[in-house]
Amino acid sequence: MVTIPAIDMVATGKNITKLRKDAGLTVGDLQEMFGFTTPQAIYKWQHGAAMPTIDNLVVLAVVFNVPIDDIIVVDNGFQTQVGA
Repeated sequence: MVTIPAIDMVATGKNITKLRKDAGLTVGDLQEMFGFTTPQAIYKWQHGAAMPTIDNLVVLAVVFNVPIDDIIVVDNGFQTQVGA
């Protein structure tokens, strides 16, 4: 049996919100940094409806001055049989 981890998108979104606020940034500030025309992607990240791409996670880590592991919340998921 192997435990398959999964990203907890809602908890990750809460982390993004907390880190953004701790950094003194608004959603509009992040929107401008990323060059997004609307803030919808950031709101989706914060609500756990979507995840930032890997390159956007790297930028968030730099902006928030934390490792990516401090942004993503991993749920150690479920066990499954691998191989036969």
